[in-house]
Amino acid sequence: MSHISIKPDWWISEKEVTPENVYNNRRHFLKQMGFTGMGILGGLSVGKVLGAESSTNKASFPYKRNPEFSPEWKLTNQEVVESYNNFYEFTTTKSRVRQMVDRFVIDPWKVEISGLIENPKTLDMEDIYKAFNMEERIYRFRCVEAWSMVVPWTGFQLSELIKLVKPKPEAKFVKFTTFNRPDQAPGMRFDGYPWPYVEGLTMEEAQHPLTLLSTGVYGKPLPKQNGAPIRLIVPWKYGYKSIKSIEKIEFTDKQPKTFWEALSPEEYPFESNVDPNVPHPRWSQAYERVVDTGLRRRTSIYNGYEPSVSILY
Repeated sequence: MSHISIKPDWWISEKEVTPENVYNNRRHFLKQMGFTGMGILGGLSVGKVLGAESSTNKASFPYKRNPEFSPEWKLTNQEVVESYNNFYEFTTTKSRVRQMVDRFVIDPWKVEISGLIENPKTLDMEDIYKAFNMEERIYRFRCVEAWSMVVPWTGFQLSELIKLVKPKPEAKFVKFTTFNRPDQAPGMRFDGYPWPYVEGLTMEEAQHPLTLLSTGVYGKPLPKQNGAPIRLIVPWKYGYKSIKSIEKIEFTDKQPKTFWEALSPEEYPFESNVDPNVPHPRWSQAYERVVDTGLRRRTSIYNGYEPSVSILY
């Protein structure tokens, strides 16, 4: 009898697999993705108490890759990731974003954390590097425009920050707001967009161990065009949910009105999970284009993270 191998939805063909430096024990990744019955909402690492002694700082790049998030996927070409960006604050032309960010000031940078929490805080980036354990994770990234990447992000679980600020029971959503600097970001000078950029998650989504606050990519601090100095990564949602250059995080009992939802709720609803069976009103989501190779592949439900996140819905 011939052996029949049935591939899971997140599987990528051998021609896309990196031939060197791959993670040989796939069982760890499958466990994290939920295939072994592991509880998916438990934290994977515990952040340090703010102010505790730490040798962790910006000079520590590259950070160690978490083997639980090191699947056998070929990374997208770094040059493509750093030059193919949607960042409307600067320009609507992807290839020009990198050319438009020179005047954008990211140091110093503070993140204000407020709302329905017991411990409101304003953290600068040095506070963040000291307070939380940074690690690298390889995630799939899927744009609503039907293209995809595989990216090694550096960061820490948003759930660690949530534990630190201690939300009150009535907090049901987390609202994220980016900067508002038309003098530094020319795209913000034009009418028609509800600046500043706002995004949001339910508390359950924010606490999920896949939800990452990222400070780096490809083993170095985030470039400005990729959302420096700190951004959100929610790998099972369309990329516009992963807000860049965060200045404010607010815990609230009301669902935030997000940037793209305010412009077109039919096209960009609050939830915005990757779903090949739900087309965008103007194009299909059944397939995606791998951005650096042009390879066309089927879109996976929840971007391939269904075993871990389907329980949320």
